[in-house]
Amino acid sequence: MKYLSRLYAEHGALFWQIVRYGVTGLFVTACQAAIYWALAAPVGLHPQLANFIGYVAAVAIGYASHSAFTFRGHGTGGSHATRGVRFVAVSLISYAINALWVYLCVTHMHWPEWSPIPAMIFVTPLIVFGLNRQWVFR
Repeated sequence: MKYLSRLYAEHGALFWQIVRYGVTGLFVTACQAAIYWALAAPVGLHPQLANFIGYVAAVAIGYASHSAFTFRGHGTGGSHATRGVRFVAVSLISYAINALWVYLCVTHMHWPEWSPIPAMIFVTPLIVFGLNRQWVFR
């Protein structure tokens, strides 16, 4: 019984952290998309510039949200400045991984534009969760 209690304590906490990560990720993505759309459509800003501004806002919103909600109470390593720099680095890695999916699927394989989306939704977040948990919010 002690083993089951310990196993639940270890894996139960991880499970709920993953759930919080998913909820926060949906919120951050919605914020990024709303900022992108508002700047690109009604304002008429170039779509790539609107996307970049949305990305920068999403990094800031994501850091605050993940700090306060997803990884709250997880680890005590580093200052906010250190975690912030690491979070930006991980977000750039995420951006690069998604760019790789687009290149591989659309440019290299000549598949439809939607084809990298499953990897963006399921693979990239797993990698980013691991980096955030083990390096940023340790």
